[in-house]
Amino acid sequence: VVPADDLAEEAFIVLREALKRTKKVGLGQLAMRGREYVVSLKPCGRGMVLETLRYADEVHKAQGYFREIPDDKPSEELLELAEALIEKRSADFHPQEFHDRYVDALKDLIERKRKANGKKIIEDKDTGEKTGSNVVDLMAALKKSMEKSGGAAEKAPAKKAPAKRAPAKTATKAPAKKRA
Repeated sequence: VVPADDLAEEAFIVLREALKRTKKVGLGQLAMRGREYVVSLKPCGRGMVLETLRYADEVHKAQGYFREIPDDKPSEELLELAEALIEKRSADFHPQEFHDRYVDALKDLIERKRKANGKKIIEDKDTGEKTGSNVVDLMAALKKSMEKSGGAAEKAPAKKAPAKRAPAKTATKAPAKKRA
């Protein structure tokens, strides 16, 4: 959060410094994306950070969600293999490697509709469903993953953007039939 203009700077600085001195955060509500959010406002360097929070009915204790998971301890061999894989695949975080696929798909759709000049866009439905068993031998999967990543520690490859689909086919109208 930054001041809107020179006139707002003094009030902004006073509020920021008062929050710092009192070691408090500001709380309020903000309308965004068609709904209201509870927000906190806290000092951060020369600015302030606004964070969205949860309403009380959205906050739940974790125990209820994890109750069904047993307290079993994994085998030492599996743990060591998993730790080695994590170590080999660890790399610095680069946020630019991640993209909002929903926004990308929406922009792509808008562009295709713009190019279609009012013609209907027909898309192939890719269900992406896989058939077969969901049973996995964890040890075999970890070993296979370790083999793929090689012997020495290496950086994880950058996440690739989703593959672009071929342009959608546009529907063409058949000529109208003449009546006799």
